[in-house]
Amino acid sequence: MKIVNRGFLIVSPKQPFFDWANNFEEDIYFDENDEVEPTIYLIEEDFIETEHVIKSHYKKIFLNELNMVTENVDDHPKISEELFHQWFHVIEGTTVLDALQSDLKRFDID
Repeated sequence: MKIVNRGFLIVSPKQPFFDWANNFEEDIYFDENDEVEPTIYLIEEDFIETEHVIKSHYKKIFLNELNMVTENVDDHPKISEELFHQWFHVIEGTTVLDALQSDLKRFDID
């Protein structure tokens, strides 16, 4: 195994996000009780204050989560840090281990 020089944020939607998302998904209804796979965002490895890290990244994370439902920005709510905390659970950590031997690959999604 190899250690990766990144920390992480595990982001899981809360019910307000599902309420918004259900406006766009006609065939599937989501709620907080469903087992929805969280998204893991790699961040700087060493950080002291979680709130500082979230403040640095919440806009990009929020936009990515919204775009997974609809890329029409006219349908997006106004992004704010307060709304981010209302819509998402966040777990942070500083240790990322790669259990595979193959090289990591990166792809731009912007």
